[in-house]
Amino acid sequence: MLPQEELGKFLTENKLTIATAESCTGGLVSSKLTDVSGSSAYIKLNFVTYANEAKHDILGVSWDILDNYGAVSEQCAEAMALGLHNTTGADIALCTTGIAGPTGGTKDKPVGLIYISLFYKNIVSIKEVRLTPDLPRIKMKEEFANKALEFALSTLCRDKLS
Repeated sequence: MLPQEELGKFLTENKLTIATAESCTGGLVSSKLTDVSGSSAYIKLNFVTYANEAKHDILGVSWDILDNYGAVSEQCAEAMALGLHNTTGADIALCTTGIAGPTGGTKDKPVGLIYISLFYKNIVSIKEVRLTPDLPRIKMKEEFANKALEFALSTLCRDKLS
């Protein structure tokens, strides 16, 4: 079973809703979630917040965070998840921000870096992933989206067990 199918099953069984805000994945997480039949029962709202202005205007990410830490940072990922929850009221907020390349990376923030954030039960969990920077952009986005779905699934299932 694909991660998006497992996640859909979990959301349905637990009567939970999800919203996404994506930067580097450009809507691919949303696309994968909506590939599952019946997903309209649990998907609340999805945004592509690629530009800093969108992160600020839609999700309420502060200019202070964007200016001091950058859009690709743990701080921004956390603010995105909190803002997405506040904006949508979804039970779960799943966000991505990273550098898909092939250009644009730095030594500290290389191509292949993504921060995935997940808001659930008033807690934001964040995962940093670093993929090999030589993946083609389309493959990088695909891997980023898969990592986001896998992180959501593992975090939610872990929470259910505890």
